[in-house]
Amino acid sequence: MSCFTDFIRERRYLHNVSPATVSWYTHAFKWLPSESPTQDELKETVLRMREKGLKETGCNAAIRAINAYLHWHATGGDRKCGPGCEHPRIAQLKEPKQVMPTLTTEQVTRLANWKPKAKNFYERRLHLLTLLLLDTGCRISEALTLRVRDVDMDNMLITLDGKGRKQRIVPFSFALRRTLHRFMADFERKPDSLLFATRQETNVRRMTALRSVQWLCQLLGFEPPGRTLHAFRHTFAVNYIRRGGSVFHLQKMLGHTSLEMTRRYANLVTADLQAIHERVSLLTSTGLTQVPV
Repeated sequence: MSCFTDFIRERRYLHNVSPATVSWYTHAFKWLPSESPTQDELKETVLRMREKGLKETGCNAAIRAINAYLHWHATGGDRKCGPGCEHPRIAQLKEPKQVMPTLTTEQVTRLANWKPKAKNFYERRLHLLTLLLLDTGCRISEALTLRVRDVDMDNMLITLDGKGRKQRIVPFSFALRRTLHRFMADFERKPDSLLFATRQETNVRRMTALRSVQWLCQLLGFEPPGRTLHAFRHTFAVNYIRRGGSVFHLQKMLGHTSLEMTRRYANLVTADLQAIHERVSLLTSTGLTQVPV
């Protein structure tokens, strides 16, 4: 049995990582030339990633998995990797700082006020999905695995299965509650049913959801934003902060273990900064109305 297999086996059965994480490790290890690469070979690994067209973010995702394996291979994973570790490792690449795409207020209004055909299951399902993403900021993977029993209609709370099999409970609005109630009643959704199932009661694929949302954006007269499904999550985060929510509460809503990740989602646009500055400006608070002539 190879070291790669042993590492993944431990992560799967001792650390209880998800199948998606196992797949992430497996894909990342394909870049390595051997189970015990040298520092020079690791450097060459990153060069090959870049030559194959991987962006900085894609490289860093693979690098995180590889570094976890290298630490385990050198120490057995008995302690966390830190400054005292002398095993080979790959430095993270510097990623470009880009403003994450969001939906405009007008686009959100169009999506929310879209009237799907009452008896069209697919349109009703799509409308509910867009409202859920906008109202809770959940990941698309969390939405597509949601079951009816996870929706507490009385207390307006949803239990989501997040990354790393970490559950969290988030609130939802009265507006979403009405749409949820009508959808579940009209299409006889049972407690154990997937909320967003196909007609054959199987999982809706992420690509199917993406194409449907892009189709809806174009139907409503605007181009889908970049990283379309994730843009809903970015839009939720920006508006959460814009409307007075704290970054600490936002961290809980989004299911982030790191506050730094939440800060990336909470980027405010220039107009927000201008409005805030007018409220906090020392000169404004002094009542200054005249300037020297």
